Amino acid sequence: MSTNKIKLSVLDQSPIRKGATAEQAIQETIQLAKYTDTLGYTRFWISEHHNMGIIAGSTPEVLLAHLAGETKNMRMGSGGIMMPNHSTLKVAENFRMLEALFPGRIDLGMGRAPGTDRITASALNPSNQFREQDFVEQLADLQNYFHDTYEPGTIQARIRAIPQVKTVPNMWLLSSSGQSGLFAAHFGMGFSFAHFINPNGGPESVKMYKERFQPSDDLKQPEANVAVFIFCSEDPEKVRQHQAVMDHRFLQFEKGGPIVPLSYDDVKDVEYTVAEQDRIRYNRYRVIAGSPTELKLKLSWLANDYEVDEIMAVTITENFEDRLESYRLLAEQFELI
Repeated sequence: MSTNKIKLSVLDQSPIRKGATAEQAIQETIQLAKYTDTLGYTRFWISEHHNMGIIAGSTPEVLLAHLAGETKNMRMGSGGIMMPNHSTLKVAENFRMLEALFPGRIDLGMGRAPGTDRITASALNPSNQFREQDFVEQLADLQNYFHDTYEPGTIQARIRAIPQVKTVPNMWLLSSSGQSGLFAAHFGMGFSFAHFINPNGGPESVKMYKERFQPSDDLKQPEANVAVFIFCSEDPEKVRQHQAVMDHRFLQFEKGGPIVPLSYDDVKDVEYTVAEQDRIRYNRYRVIAGSPTELKLKLSWLANDYEVDEIMAVTITENFEDRLESYRLLAEQFELI
């Protein structure tokens, strides 16, 4: 695959840097969206997380309305709406409203995980049974709401998602295991594999999705991308320090203890056990970091492995300026503008 044919996109979580506030994190997401829009990125997705002190992004359906108004070229979307937390009708109405405001620019990326712990998920939706079949039914209902269709005898025969608009957001399913790839193939939706969560099995999942894809009214051919943690810098020391912070952050998540913003000074003298070193080696496959030329080569390999032409960059840095610079260097390497 020619590297110049690779499209780059952004998946942003509104991370809260050490010493910063949630308000600053949201403003940085807004600034990043405006900046990457000028750089030629294809789409900008924002995530849904709850009860996590280091991530400010909890309501993508709200933030999207502002971001789309601040940008002009990119597709704007959720990466994703965690469907078990939500009423299907309300999701349909939220995204129909977004389509009414920004027709042809909205992506609805969806996940079947809650994006939080079980207790918080139960508080978000007390009726959540965490059943796979519920998720499948939500997807079918969502397509009916967006197209004003229904099965006789179902609730859709009496209810419409308001506002009724002519356009439909592009629907994507997100997955870190591959199971949702089968659902995406069945319903004729796009498929995004979260390599930044699970570095194993992604190419096989995308291949299976493509082989089993059934065209829908909204998508005639399979469309897939891969999301990965990325950091690009011309300074080798910044790359090394970034990797050290990411190593420790992953271990924080896996241990299930308090998760707090980190700086390099917090982790530079930490000594890891043999077991922790094994986890660090595994987790490093979730991150692609290096110089611009190294990143171009490594990301091209990743795109070839997955047989996709779009990579979504997830970038978290200690300094916001380094985050902007990473996206700029990538855009230059892949000649996006």
